[in-house]
Amino acid sequence: MIVNCGALSEGVLESELFGHEKGAFTGAQYRRKGKLEMADGGTLFLDEIGDISLKTQVDLLRVLEEKTITRVGGNQSIPVDFRLIAATNRNLESMVTQGTFREDLYYRLNVFAITLAPLRDHREDIPLLVEHFIKKHSSAMNKRVSSASVEALELLKAYDWPGNARELQNAIERAVLVCKGTEIRPCDLPIQFHDSRPLSNSKSLSALEAQHIKHVLDETGWNISQAARWLEIDRVTLYNKINKYGFRNEGSKKQGV
Repeated sequence: MIVNCGALSEGVLESELFGHEKGAFTGAQYRRKGKLEMADGGTLFLDEIGDISLKTQVDLLRVLEEKTITRVGGNQSIPVDFRLIAATNRNLESMVTQGTFREDLYYRLNVFAITLAPLRDHREDIPLLVEHFIKKHSSAMNKRVSSASVEALELLKAYDWPGNARELQNAIERAVLVCKGTEIRPCDLPIQFHDSRPLSNSKSLSALEAQHIKHVLDETGWNISQAARWLEIDRVTLYNKINKYGFRNEGSKKQGV
């Protein structure tokens, strides 16, 4: 049994976990077992447990200590016996200190902890994950995208990935969708990845502007329209900047439009 605590409001989560009796609230037209009752004899996985309210924390602690549940709107105590696995991307110790997560529940849950390192701490796995997600989404979209270019992989490895593997999968899904060929290029990636490379040591505003514009031009293959959209300027302004800084398209004698 799996429950995503972060995706449900307090009232809905209470019903999802504990179930309810017929007539317990408006719309409760029949008795319904909750996930705690249905997990009896098995395992219940609570994802994003750091998002549950203090009231739900109290109710969950009581279940873990007494091994019984009471459906919403009911009076009968129902014995349950299950293995509980909980996950969160929050720092529960800090939440305990701040008073937003109960200390007794934290220690009741923290019998055996497994800490998963964020994606940015094992960047060597990014190419393998990219390959997996490309196969998955190209198959689902019936596209012939088979790989990512070296330049695209470098951008992906330079990014900090606050959303971890889920964010990576979303980025690859988007890249496969917009990709025009068989290989994902930097221009197929969302705009935030183009800001991952470190800037030069120059403190001059014009130097930083020149570097950023040149970087965007290169990443879009000198597609002037696309580069102008990324930079949030019009094409005339971009052409003026190109002339001002003396940029040349080394990859082609003709600039893209």
